[in-house]
Amino acid sequence: MDIKFSTAVLAARDNGTPLVALESTIITHGMPWPQNVETARGVEAVIRAQGAEPATIAVIDGVLHIGLEDVQLDTLGQNTDVMKLSRADFAFAMAKGKTGSTTVAATMIAAHMAGIAVFATGGIGGVHKGAETSFDISADLLELAQTNVVVVCAGAKAILDLSKTLEVLETQGVPVIGYGTDELPAFWSRSSGLAAPLRLDTPEEIAKHTRMRLECGIKGGTLIANPVPEISEISAQEINAHIARALQEAEDQGISGKNVTPFLLGRMVELTDGASLKTNIALIENNATLAGKIAIALTSA
Repeated sequence: MDIKFSTAVLAARDNGTPLVALESTIITHGMPWPQNVETARGVEAVIRAQGAEPATIAVIDGVLHIGLEDVQLDTLGQNTDVMKLSRADFAFAMAKGKTGSTTVAATMIAAHMAGIAVFATGGIGGVHKGAETSFDISADLLELAQTNVVVVCAGAKAILDLSKTLEVLETQGVPVIGYGTDELPAFWSRSSGLAAPLRLDTPEEIAKHTRMRLECGIKGGTLIANPVPEISEISAQEINAHIARALQEAEDQGISGKNVTPFLLGRMVELTDGASLKTNIALIENNATLAGKIAIALTSA
């Protein structure tokens, strides 16, 4: 299997600099050009500011890339023919020489393969509304149950059924930890109305918890739910009205499967006059900051 490390990631490995994994679906399916590439570079810069090195992950022409060079990031950001890879089709894309961006699940797999312990994303996938009839549940949740990576996010995407998502995570034995909060954040909003099962308040506490799980031989990842900065949040009341409208439009248009989330996120940008995109960028950078600090704490003990 071909794995290609970027020049910066190779240097970080040689120097003992901690790495933070980043997904690439936000570049290809989460934001429009050019904000997607601008955001990706901004997030990478945030991680470097913490003293860690970012490793944006993608499959390009069948080769798994751990870290992207500038030209690769630019090309990926403008490519409209990119697979959205999860556990089911991750190996398929490499076997067939395809180009694909990695979801949370695929990024966790690749990060674990590369020995990267911490991963920053915007929000995880989860249980879609109406899953009791559609059975639409993201592979992200099962990946968290089996792959040893710390995932820093702003909660599950608010377009999902957050209560059912939390139940599945509990069933799978995934630690869901509120960072400095007793309430589960809801992506664009700080409040979901759901209690966070666990709470930790510092990167050092998270690093200690991570090491303890490894010492105990407990399999699986840890979900760190990091609330969006208060100055950047959209209230739950406001965003929920837009979500309801976008969900109805998706149903009316027969949009399903992997196409649902990109459609809904795109409509949220339109319905909020761009506010959701600004919040999305703010929460990703906030998560990247925390992930960088956790990566440093894991290597400094």
